[in-house]
Amino acid sequence: MKKIIRVLAAVAAGLVLAGPGTLATPAAAQAAPAGDSTRLELPRPTGAFAVGRDTLHLVDRERKDPWVPTADRELLLSLYYPALAHTGSPAPYMAVAEAKALLTDRGQLGDHVTPERLAATRTHSRTGALPRPSADRYPLIVLSPGFTMPRASLTTLAEDLASRGYVVAAVDHAYESDGTTFPGGRVLGCKACEQVFPDRSLHRVSDGRARDVPFVLDRLTGPRPAWRYSRLIDSRHIGMAGHSIGGAAASATMAVDPRVDAGVNMDGTFFTPIPEGGLDGRPFLMLAGDPALLPPDFPDTSWEDNWPRLDGWKRWLTVAGAGHPAFTDWPVLSDEAGYPHPETPLSGTRSQQITRAYVGAFFDLHLRGMPAPRLDGPAATDPEVVFHRR
Repeated sequence: MKKIIRVLAAVAAGLVLAGPGTLATPAAAQAAPAGDSTRLELPRPTGAFAVGRDTLHLVDRERKDPWVPTADRELLLSLYYPALAHTGSPAPYMAVAEAKALLTDRGQLGDHVTPERLAATRTHSRTGALPRPSADRYPLIVLSPGFTMPRASLTTLAEDLASRGYVVAAVDHAYESDGTTFPGGRVLGCKACEQVFPDRSLHRVSDGRARDVPFVLDRLTGPRPAWRYSRLIDSRHIGMAGHSIGGAAASATMAVDPRVDAGVNMDGTFFTPIPEGGLDGRPFLMLAGDPALLPPDFPDTSWEDNWPRLDGWKRWLTVAGAGHPAFTDWPVLSDEAGYPHPETPLSGTRSQQITRAYVGAFFDLHLRGMPAPRLDGPAATDPEVVFHRR
């Protein structure tokens, strides 16, 4: 069983950064020295390629924003790609204003993790990096974050996929995060929160993202692409993965856009149900946190209800000790900061290793035709991963 809105009252189906401005605040953290400025760092990618990163602002002039109807729909993308090593400069994690909005929404700011420290997290991608010199084109993977969360929350996964030979488009959907800095210095907050929480109409978010992503694909792979390195994309092989409501958006997008060949839902309620007729036989991975960590008061049957509708290759995996945030950067950063995340007993190291390994194996199998034996059944090397259904 899963929760209907994944800690809805506290974190908007997103992630908890518990306590007064910290990434987590167990009792042991109270003795930590105030103002610790040790730099946080994401884990290195596991693939063979260096990683470049671009930022792309897209505006859909033919569609009004669902949350601010006077504005055109805007999206902000981080595009990760295999790059020539030692070119470009280190990519920032997020803007200070974005970090402040994120931490403020999750508790009063404290001394342990400041916005400046979070924003300065060391990444392993580089802005201005030259594409890897190769005639190869790379499959495209779209990543959609949890509700209220920025696209930066999936950086660990994005960098790893790019290092393994994918182009990755991580998307910020306007007015759906605590705060995203758009061109002109505009920090757009979560207008969607004000509208969907009172009546619990979170399906409006996943429905809207299922309109955003086809527009992204048009602008990345169409006849007049908006990205300077669009030539790197193999438009015949496209996947999508998302965390929380971004996972619901993955299946919702597949239902309306046949260009998306394979999808992953990382611990998200299916607010937009999969159609009764399925997804035309396309593969789908459901990767869930530990059911034992869920409170009993918000039962959610959406995974049970939607499982039979998946009509292609499918897996339902659960990860023992993994809380809802486990598939994002936050357990990694919590451990780095010295405050293990209270919702995720599984360490940040194992959380990111499992997420990268299983999501990567899924896309290797279904977008590149590579063997993926870890998806065949339980492995002694990954005792935390339980094959719930196959």
